[in-house]
Amino acid sequence: MGLIKEFKEFAMKGNVMDMAVGVIIGGAFGKIVTSLVGDVLMPAISLATGGIDFTNLFINLSDDVKYKTLAEAQEAGASVLAYGQFLQNILDFVIIAFCIFMMLKGINKLNRKKEEPAPEAPKGPTQEELLTEIRDLLKKQ
Repeated sequence: MGLIKEFKEFAMKGNVMDMAVGVIIGGAFGKIVTSLVGDVLMPAISLATGGIDFTNLFINLSDDVKYKTLAEAQEAGASVLAYGQFLQNILDFVIIAFCIFMMLKGINKLNRKKEEPAPEAPKGPTQEELLTEIRDLLKKQ
């Protein structure tokens, strides 16, 4: 029974719940970035490169037969080096990393604005002025 209670305490700690929320939001953010890459950026890159579809780039390793698409080569059972999908995944990673960088940069900027500088201590007499004042008071006595 103690093990169940201990697990319940662990699962309900703030860090675990924060992490769960982070994973859920991260999954949703991943879908947004995947759509950004696949639906917005890749068509623009494809247009700029003359219609190259990165995911369809491959090298046929098995024989001299020419295949028009990666799917056609894979369907025929050809051994292929599908480097286009690898390039696509690298591009996805770079875009995701940049989006996270920009998001964290914005959060850090907001946090800096929240931290207002502490008010300066009121200016009073310096140590020398106080010592001079004490000396003068002692002379009067």
